[in-house]
Amino acid sequence: MSVPHFGNLTNRSGVSLEELNTAAALQTRMDRKYVVSARTATHIIESFGDDVRVLEMSGRRSFTYDSVYFDTPTLDSYLLAAHGRRRRYKIRTRTYVDSDISFLEVKTEGARAATVKERIPYALSDSHRLTPEGLEYVNETLAYSIGTFPSGALQPVIETRYRRITLYLPESKSRATIDLGVTWCRPDGQAHQLDGAVIIETKSGSAASALDRHLWANGIRPSRISKFATGMAALDPTLPANRWHRTISASLPLRPLSR
Repeated sequence: MSVPHFGNLTNRSGVSLEELNTAAALQTRMDRKYVVSARTATHIIESFGDDVRVLEMSGRRSFTYDSVYFDTPTLDSYLLAAHGRRRRYKIRTRTYVDSDISFLEVKTEGARAATVKERIPYALSDSHRLTPEGLEYVNETLAYSIGTFPSGALQPVIETRYRRITLYLPESKSRATIDLGVTWCRPDGQAHQLDGAVIIETKSGSAASALDRHLWANGIRPSRISKFATGMAALDPTLPANRWHRTISASLPLRPLSR
């Protein structure tokens, strides 16, 4: 299967999900995100000379992801992120659409800004709600990780969907992802899509990966972006968005979608 916009990746070796998780699971990691125009991203990937392997499953090299984020009526999770609090968290279901597999995930901010992700299998039919068992898992995980609980009932606040290409960088045992066609949708049906741009995310240990250094050498710097929080702020201008204002105004071209 050809990879949209990144044709040279079809010539790179494939890597199975099992191999990728064994070599670079990185559940605790440093994430760096870049909002890059599709044309520039194509140049960046095609000129990257280091060894790269591409996640391949059932002949596919790009996969559709759907995530539903949950927050309280007072938006505790969003506001913790907006104000840069150290003990912050995200709660979401993540569905791998091509595989019909879903997980309930709890992401917390760990030591030295490292992200820690915990997750359990979750029923596809429950992807837009938290079951009693799911809520129990969320509370137990947050209590253990950061010693706090949500202050109110958790409900869906935003949904994201995109196609993802995952890269494995053997030299640094790290991974990177390229997200295309990123779409945000609120429960009221308001939806926007990232227009003419992709999100490149590197996931490594404490040291920057070779792809990070290649991006920097080409004048591309990390963007302050969270698919959850930046999407919330972009779709609701009344929310405090100082942390993402520059990204939203300067490097996040959005196109409204009719739903």
